[in-house]
Amino acid sequence: MKKQFYSIIEYVIKLESNIAFYPSLISLMGLFFAFFMYYMESWGISKYLIENAPLLVINNTETARSLLTTFIGGLISIMVFSFSLVMILLNQASSNFSPRLLPGLISNRRHQIILGIYNSTLLYCIFTLVSITPTGDKYQLPGFSVLLAIIFMTLCLGSFIYFIHSISQQIQVGTIMDKIYDSAYDRLSRLIENEKSIETHFPETSDWHAVLSKKSGYFQDVSLNSLAAFAKENNVKIEIAQTKGTYILKSLPLLRYSGAELDEDAVDQALGYFNFSKNELVEENYVLAFKQITEIAVKAMSPGINDPGTAINAIDYMTELLVLRMKKRDTSYLFDDDDNALLSIKTVSFEELMYNVMASLRTYCKHDIIVVQKLFMMLEYLLGHADAFDELYKKVIVKEISTLYQDAIVSQSNETDLSVIKKEMNKLEALNPSEFVI
Repeated sequence: MKKQFYSIIEYVIKLESNIAFYPSLISLMGLFFAFFMYYMESWGISKYLIENAPLLVINNTETARSLLTTFIGGLISIMVFSFSLVMILLNQASSNFSPRLLPGLISNRRHQIILGIYNSTLLYCIFTLVSITPTGDKYQLPGFSVLLAIIFMTLCLGSFIYFIHSISQQIQVGTIMDKIYDSAYDRLSRLIENEKSIETHFPETSDWHAVLSKKSGYFQDVSLNSLAAFAKENNVKIEIAQTKGTYILKSLPLLRYSGAELDEDAVDQALGYFNFSKNELVEENYVLAFKQITEIAVKAMSPGINDPGTAINAIDYMTELLVLRMKKRDTSYLFDDDDNALLSIKTVSFEELMYNVMASLRTYCKHDIIVVQKLFMMLEYLLGHADAFDELYKKVIVKEISTLYQDAIVSQSNETDLSVIKKEMNKLEALNPSEFVI
């Protein structure tokens, strides 16, 4: 039962991230409302309003038909234009920034709701127009329904103006990076808050029973509470062997567990708590934010774009996230009520994260002295905050400073630029003279 419930939740999450989910849902609401108004018209709501509030009713058949026909044609044009703008946004984001940004842009709920408003109003107008049918030598005119169509069309025009404003903001790289930063900051803050400040000694897992993945895809998420309850129920400890956000190939070890070997049904139940996807979302994996911001900086430094200003902005966002990441431990556990670790969760270490970020930035930015200087400033800022956290973090930062210095010196030939690099390095060495070995 739990596995089926989690499968339903997993399906809903995947469905919600689809660009057509909310438009389809709101369109059905518009369709059902059109049938509801048709039912109300059969009870004589327009006739009642003509007698008591004639200003609320359109009582001319030709006027009603012209209005509805115009609305239908106009809404189709607005929808085509709006969908074209969405496609332009996705294409520009993919070519100028990073293809990894597309899932986050597609899942923009505001744009989906606006497109749903268009489609629901279009369906409502079509079925209201069809409901104008002859009865004898007269036409049955749903006058109040036509008035509602005018109101809905006004709402669509307001939504279209907002859509133009929103899409013009979303296409800017600053807005994109700000959204990535906010999502990663919220995710990291939640993880830090949930960490317990107790020393944990988890057993060695190399000789534990391995459970292999039965499908491939991005390891997006896992129901930790359900998996912990499963571990407690079966009296085992579990290690999640793969890092969230990585692409898992079939037959790779997904988890390991201690104790007696579990039967096949229990193993299938444990695997059911893992969620795979073909897309990655920052809301589920903060490491993706570092990848995306790094790729934006690297793409900005490419010869085709040549935008060091964007790379510098990306480094600023990266600095804030790295400082926050230093507050988090490299090891993550889930505890029971007695503070006994039931689950060991494999995470990307700070050292690995720093290397992946700096390796890309060093490779593609080392020729630009301004960006190199900004990288030194970032590392200096991180080094100044490292004393308050794990000593290992400080050693990692020092190592990256030395590596950056070596690459930067080799890549520059101008004496002025070389003096700037040496000045930055001398300043860092003065802060920690015993740490640096060049």
